Amino acid sequence: MIQILQSLRTGATEPVDVPAPACGRGRLLVATRRSLISAGTERMLVEFGQANLLAKARSQPERVRQVLDKLRTDGVLPTLEAVFARLDQPMPLGYCNAGVVLEVGPGVQGFSVGDRVASNGPHAERVVVPANLCARIPDGVSDDAAAFTVLASVALQGVRLAAPTLGESVAVIGLGLVGLLAVQLLRANGCRVIGMDYDAGRLALAARFGAETVDLSQDADPVAAAMAFSAGRGIDAVLIAASTASSDPVHQAAQMSRVRGRIVLVGVTGLELSRADFYEKELTFQVSCSYGPGRYDPAYEQHGQDYPLGHVRWTEQRNFEAVLNLLASGRLDVEPLISHRVPLQEAARAYALLTEDRAALGILLTYPAPQPEAPRTIAIAADARPAPAARLSAAARLSAAARLSAAAPGPSVGVIGAGNYASLVLLPALARTPARLQAIASGTGLSAALAARKFGFATASSDPAALLADPDIAAVLIATRHNSHARLVVDALQAGKHVFVEKPLALDREELARVRAACQAAGDRLLMVGYNRRFAPLALRLQRHLRGRTEPLSLIYTVNAGAIPADHWTQDPAVGGGRIIGEACHFIDLLRFLVGAPIVGVQAAMPGEHPALAVREDRMSIQLAFADGSTGTVHYLADGSKRFPKERLEVFSQGRVAVLDNWRALRGYGWPGLAARPRFRQDKGHRAELSAFVERVAAGGPPLIPWDELEEVSLATFQAVESARAGLPPLPAAPIAPVASEGEPVTS
Repeated sequence: MIQILQSLRTGATEPVDVPAPACGRGRLLVATRRSLISAGTERMLVEFGQANLLAKARSQPERVRQVLDKLRTDGVLPTLEAVFARLDQPMPLGYCNAGVVLEVGPGVQGFSVGDRVASNGPHAERVVVPANLCARIPDGVSDDAAAFTVLASVALQGVRLAAPTLGESVAVIGLGLVGLLAVQLLRANGCRVIGMDYDAGRLALAARFGAETVDLSQDADPVAAAMAFSAGRGIDAVLIAASTASSDPVHQAAQMSRVRGRIVLVGVTGLELSRADFYEKELTFQVSCSYGPGRYDPAYEQHGQDYPLGHVRWTEQRNFEAVLNLLASGRLDVEPLISHRVPLQEAARAYALLTEDRAALGILLTYPAPQPEAPRTIAIAADARPAPAARLSAAARLSAAARLSAAAPGPSVGVIGAGNYASLVLLPALARTPARLQAIASGTGLSAALAARKFGFATASSDPAALLADPDIAAVLIATRHNSHARLVVDALQAGKHVFVEKPLALDREELARVRAACQAAGDRLLMVGYNRRFAPLALRLQRHLRGRTEPLSLIYTVNAGAIPADHWTQDPAVGGGRIIGEACHFIDLLRFLVGAPIVGVQAAMPGEHPALAVREDRMSIQLAFADGSTGTVHYLADGSKRFPKERLEVFSQGRVAVLDNWRALRGYGWPGLAARPRFRQDKGHRAELSAFVERVAAGGPPLIPWDELEEVSLATFQAVESARAGLPPLPAAPIAPVASEGEPVTS
């Protein structure tokens, strides 16, 4: 199927063939009939993409600060690679969609196959949309009109925040699509409306919809015009729907407002506010958030938890329904707003109109009749993939795995998951191995298609089960969200595949037991967890210097993890497992590797209850006791400065100290021969671990990390969280013990 993507690096817009998405729980699969290009939002995105790097930086100062922080901690090369990798990720465009339901996911109520629905789906032949972001289209509303539903809901939410009453005077500054829709909504609400813009065509449409107009291109004074319109009293409410870097619209809105007037910003403007403007009149200023309550709330949008109508009358979905009812009754007329209709395959022409023809307003993309079936797996043309030789850097060609490939082809690998971490870290490393990249699958199929073209996979899919069933695939790399890791590992092992899974291996003991049983039944199939740090050159160098010790070690690992919002999926115990289980396992594994002895005790503590802490479990100190008497402490802290390096490891042993700083420098104090020259870039071992895994799959041999250690580290994270929650006394804590599968006795 075809989806419209835009390059953030160049601004180029093109239709791309991608796998059809799968319908998931709480979602609808929709065949698109029409989609509307949002002239304001999408023009800004295209212009951003077409701008040079300096202009991009100027438009996003907060991103520039993040880049500078990364430069200080990680170095120049990793920072540049991260920036360019982000720019190389195309962006799906569109959020105003009208189509027909093809499939109703489990748990969805109120929709049936064949329903016509409006949604915030992108410009694509088939879209999967959460049910709360869909609304049924009444019979009397055309597909063309229904495509305006989401954009009209943006205008409606702004109007609701302005809280107009019958007979009030309202000004609309900026008469693009949102402004013109707002004019009609305000008129339907019984308001007197004055509209202001520089474009004569848009002013004419506003007049047609019943507004008085002010032509700003003729040097008209908007404040004087508004005062005259309100008989000198001042405007009751102002809706700013303009798109400009200037703060003039906000200043003018304040000047034309009456005492205790209301100003609502729906568009994008500068926000250099004058205190005097607002203080003297006690004005209310509010920024409208998209299409209504529920926006950006994962519980509402992704998990389908609706707000009770008695408490939240107008949600996103109910705003959609209100707009559709206005369209059905004829009180909202969008036909005059349609300036162009362009077939989907000619989307590039539509976006050229958007940037070259300032008179372009409502540009509708029209779609071909949907086919009965759309493939969920597509082949990537050979000329669209990089050649295998181009994937290997000079360093990779000299690696052991690359030397092995000179004698025999590398093993065929499939990948499940193509999110940010996979695309920015794992896949570039995998592409430098001699593995044959056979297939990649992701939930929507879009990210898989993009990764397939970039890294050289033969096929892209939205169907992981088909990938696991492919007999030509020898090994599977799993890089999905954490709650699917254990299930996919079991499925892959049962399918006879070697498995590399990103951490964590499991989220709880029950999942770990299922993985253990599958691993025991898998014979010579390898199971590897992405504990890359034990493969890093500096970690290997340090480990070699620790082999000859005669006394226990004391290790202190400080992790400046950085804050993640409380509603991020990694913080959700059911999805991400929380940050200790989901990420701190990395650091526990490295200590286990360096000590070389089993973990026999775990104790952890976190901050006490405090109103300022939305999440406590990402601030934790974990103490580990090892069988040889060594001790390790992991300070996992999410409340530090981004300017401070993320990781620092200190090892104390026999009058010596080793310090590993952020994977760029290793220094020894009283430790001859330990120091390593500071590196220009971090190396956390990703390339080395994937090269080692591919080589082991090809050549055979024992697991790179024994099962006992994989199980030990998972159990240590579980016990750390349990200890911190329960407030257990200091060490010794309960010893690490193997997990039994159901019906299986526990053995040591």
